[in-house]
Amino acid sequence: MGHPHLPTTEAAVAAIREIARTHGLDIRVTDDIGADQTSRRTSAGAFTVLDPDGSLPHEAFVELGGAPAVTVRLYPEDDAKITVEGIEFEDVPRDSVPAFLRSVHGGLASVKGRFFPPGWWLIVPLPGDETYKELVPTGTLSPWLSARVR
Repeated sequence: MGHPHLPTTEAAVAAIREIARTHGLDIRVTDDIGADQTSRRTSAGAFTVLDPDGSLPHEAFVELGGAPAVTVRLYPEDDAKITVEGIEFEDVPRDSVPAFLRSVHGGLASVKGRFFPPGWWLIVPLPGDETYKELVPTGTLSPWLSARVR
């Protein structure tokens, strides 16, 4: 199942705002606009605002209040890094971000433990047989993560 296309960073931020409203979460958004401001444009010269193709890159950092602690960094390259309780999910397609957040705040995310290799994994299923899974780096579970152990 495909996710609705979000053509711009601003469209993704609007979708995240709607999810925050639906779940009663506080939201804080920081926008970085211009090649000299975005995190992946380290080679941009001083005071260079446009990319070589003439486009104006837009990156946003979104913090959602409440439990779990969630941040989203939306990149101009159509992907995002989502952090849930300190666990980073890199390279999530921008179009998948709303579904990812709905799964986390809708109770679909779970934590699974393994004896070998030892560790805990945060698993976030999305509609359409798409699943994201990341190792819990410290091995110590927060109260929110502990409540999702299966």
